[in-house]
Amino acid sequence: MPETTLHGARVYRSESAERTVRDWCRERLDEYPDLVFLPEIPTSIGPTRAFRMPGGPGTPVVVLSGTNFNSALMASPVSDMTEERDVYLVDLPGQPGLSCGLRPRGHRAQAYGRWFDEVLPELVDRPVVVLGHSLGAAVALAARPRDQVRGMVLVNPAGLTSAATPPELMRVTLPWMIGPRDDKSTRLLNFMSGPDFRYPSHPFASWMTMVGRYCRTSLAPGPLPTESLLAWQGHGVMVVTGSDDVFFSPARLHGPARRFLDTEPRVLEGAGHLAPYEFPERVRALVREIA
Repeated sequence: MPETTLHGARVYRSESAERTVRDWCRERLDEYPDLVFLPEIPTSIGPTRAFRMPGGPGTPVVVLSGTNFNSALMASPVSDMTEERDVYLVDLPGQPGLSCGLRPRGHRAQAYGRWFDEVLPELVDRPVVVLGHSLGAAVALAARPRDQVRGMVLVNPAGLTSAATPPELMRVTLPWMIGPRDDKSTRLLNFMSGPDFRYPSHPFASWMTMVGRYCRTSLAPGPLPTESLLAWQGHGVMVVTGSDDVFFSPARLHGPARRFLDTEPRVLEGAGHLAPYEFPERVRALVREIA
């Protein structure tokens, strides 16, 4: 059993809120008849749930989602990857989903890095490509390089630099936090989306309303320690962001990606901060470049 880390805030506002969110996630995952619920993995920051979508013989991909997102939402955009490879999805403890509903206390990024070091060998016994989105990218970078990681595709990545906080962010976030409704969720999601993915009613609006109503949201992590980032140089790390990402724009990532990872960010034209959901076929092609 891994050494236990002290826990901080609860994700869910009540036990009934937790049941509501978890039931919604299970129902979404049950829509994929081939998806396998893997045995719960004990870790230093709490029990972790992971899922396998069986696929072709290529190098498996392990998917880590962003803040307030999870495997139930990511399953659809990555499901086409099963034509080539197994897909493993992991719910982060401390985020809404089916893993532990307590956040790690203290140095959260380092705790998540240790967590991924624990989870990966329990998940799969051969080399993998890691696909990390936003917070998930920071989690991957906080872990130790190992031979089992053939490469990483980090999309809209946190961890390299602080997130931008444009004035419009507070104008769309505060109303959603104070009184979550689908119209407010749509405004928040449209703010994060690329220009062709802004809707009168966003497809994820009901989920974000549930998060606002039943969960305590967390902020994007700050930059990781320099030594954590430099350790990944030469390990096949690809940095990708949307041309319209309001938090991690190409200009914002260019310097840190060059300085710490010795790589040029790839830019997905027309994508926002939700690039894996907006352009899943492009992300699939980038994963294919790694392995």
